[in-house]
Amino acid sequence: MAVLPSQPGLDLPARPGGKQSKASFRRGMRHSRMLLLMCLPAIAFFTVFAYAPMPGAWIAFTNFNYRDGIFGSPFVGLRNFEFLIKSGQLWLLTKNTILYNLAFIIIGNILQITLAIMLNEIRSRYFKKVSQAMMFLPYFVSVVLIGVIAFNLLNYETGTVNTLIVQAGGDPLKLYSMAGVWPFIIIMAHVWQSTGYGSIVYFAAIMGLDQSMFEAAAIDGASAWQRIVHIILPSLKPTFFILLLFSLGGIMHGNFGLFWNLVGNNAQLYASTDIIETAVYRMLLSQNNFTSSTAVGLYQSLFGFVLILVVNGIMRRINPDYALF
Repeated sequence: MAVLPSQPGLDLPARPGGKQSKASFRRGMRHSRMLLLMCLPAIAFFTVFAYAPMPGAWIAFTNFNYRDGIFGSPFVGLRNFEFLIKSGQLWLLTKNTILYNLAFIIIGNILQITLAIMLNEIRSRYFKKVSQAMMFLPYFVSVVLIGVIAFNLLNYETGTVNTLIVQAGGDPLKLYSMAGVWPFIIIMAHVWQSTGYGSIVYFAAIMGLDQSMFEAAAIDGASAWQRIVHIILPSLKPTFFILLLFSLGGIMHGNFGLFWNLVGNNAQLYASTDIIETAVYRMLLSQNNFTSSTAVGLYQSLFGFVLILVVNGIMRRINPDYALF
């Protein structure tokens, strides 16, 4: 059998651990040094705020006290988790957090896609830019200000809603005592604040579509509705599923700022508005209960981690192109 001579410029496969692989690694590092420098802020951020605090999760398995520190405090195993489960608080917090986030994800994505399509159908460039600017503004409004607006609208004595009801001959409503209406109020506030900004990704995906498809559809006599149904919506599926996976990964993390500034420490509304973040904050604020709050936080992180692995695995089996990894 003839042996082909080696050609200049063709590198043979490097053996793992060999000098050639190390040289290739160093060469790749040199060629990508600008990309690595751009990644340094993100690496530093996750190192400081995500990986460095991880040893603190050990508090969830101890009877923590300041004198002995994190690793010197008495080990109690799963007793902190057992207390949360038996109290029934963990189930309520999990249910509220998941249901709110599901509502945010479903309603939010539907409205974001609708808004992006509506912007795409606007023909006047000036009106489109003005509309985009107006829709982005709520995202930059502080949640503290949202809480102030809600209070001025809903409070019993001088709120706008009750003032209108009284002027119409009705009786004022004690909205801050009616737990059943607050899920709708919170969802409306979240959607109002996030929909305009969240539509950017879908609008950018629509802008990236091949315009020849729209031209061909117009030549064939397709209406605007037919172009939306048969071209735009199918083309947005990959973007939708990737954003969905990202959202599901954080389904156990609630919007603390929004919930706290709308509801505050109002115990009458806990049944329908209490989420994991607000409960953990109260544990630390009023009880200095580091062990239970850390246990809840660890449960929250593990639940979200397992959920994203399961959903991503299912997505990879259905369509690998829609999976994150």
